[in-house]
Amino acid sequence: MTHDHSELPTYTRDAAREHWKALLIEGILLAILGLAAMVVPPAASLAVTILLGWLFLISGIAGLALTFWARELPGFWWSLISAALAVLAGGILLAQPAQGTLTLTIVVGAYFLAEGVATIMYALEHRRELSGRWSWMLIAGLMDLLIAAIILMGLPGSALWAIGLLVGINLLFGGATLIGVALAVRST
Repeated sequence: MTHDHSELPTYTRDAAREHWKALLIEGILLAILGLAAMVVPPAASLAVTILLGWLFLISGIAGLALTFWARELPGFWWSLISAALAVLAGGILLAQPAQGTLTLTIVVGAYFLAEGVATIMYALEHRRELSGRWSWMLIAGLMDLLIAAIILMGLPGSALWAIGLLVGINLLFGGATLIGVALAVRST
């Protein structure tokens, strides 16, 4: 069966136009949640940590059950260890959410540090091919390093606001994007 993908953009646009109100409502909701997270980042940081704790715990319990159910499959012990680690990580995050938030903040800071270095190296390595655009990549990498420095040098205090603020910014921009898409497709 072959599919004609030439009509996909039209189909997508028509579907978005038909449901522009749903996109608008979701965008507004995400923007409001993002602003709330940015106004009260400690609460948002704690909420993210608790959510991750539950996700790890539930996935670990499901993994344990499925591992024992299919114990004759190869890799039983690795699967068992993986599921047990998920249960342990979830339990720790739920039992000690403040310490979990600190750990998550360290991981996020390390991520921005590594991402910044990688982006700078990529920009420098491709400055000939990217001509005038490589400087934007260099700036993005430098911004990642700045964010990493602010987060890591501010520890342990930055654990109170970093995760919540970053999640809030993400939600706000995601919501603004959906609002923009909804308004754009409505008028076409």
